[in-house]
Parts: sequence; C-alpha cells; structure tokens
Amino acid sequence: MDITVQELKQKLDAGESLTLVDVREAWENEEFNIGGQLIPLGNLMNQLWELDAHKNDEVIVYCRSGNRSGMAQALMQAQGFANVRNLTGGVLAWKEAYGENKP
Repeated sequence: MDITVQELKQKLDAGESLTLVDVREAWENEEFNIGGQLIPLGNLMNQLWELDAHKNDEVIVYCRSGNRSGMAQALMQAQGFANVRNLTGGVLAWKEAYGENKP
C-alpha cells in the first residue's frame, strides 16, 4: 500500500511512531532529506538486518520519485516485512507540496 506526502506529513505532525527509510544515494540525502534512515537501494539487501526490529511496524520507504522505493517495498515485503508503504511521488512530491520545508 502506498502513502501520500499529505498522509505522511499528518503522521509526522501528530508524532506517530513510524520508520522512515530513504533508499536514495548519499548525495541525494545530503541535498534534501525528510528524516529517514539512509539505506541506498543497492545496499538494501545487505543492510536489511538493520530493520529487523521493524518487521511488523509501519515502514515508509521513499526516494526521489517513487520508483526505487517501489522496488524497495517489493524486496522488503518478500523478506517478511508486513506493513511497507511507498511514498507516492517521493521527495519530488514532498517539495511540490511543502517546498524545501523539512518535517
């Protein structure tokens, strides 16, 4: 299931407990980040153990546009993560909705 930037912002503003994972490259994360743990898509399978404690939690993955995070979502679901959501439109959608404002 996917999540919109508006839904994510509401959850963040409400202080909900969720796990954010940024699957972009480090240089992209340095340019703009909405607060996720950085695990580039190419490293995800090798670093997935870092997220084992969140297998039954809501995990939201994001990238620049939603494509890489869609792949990450499928990989994580195949590895037993129960509630992985892809941020629709990624960071581009966030910037369109909220400018450069970080949560």
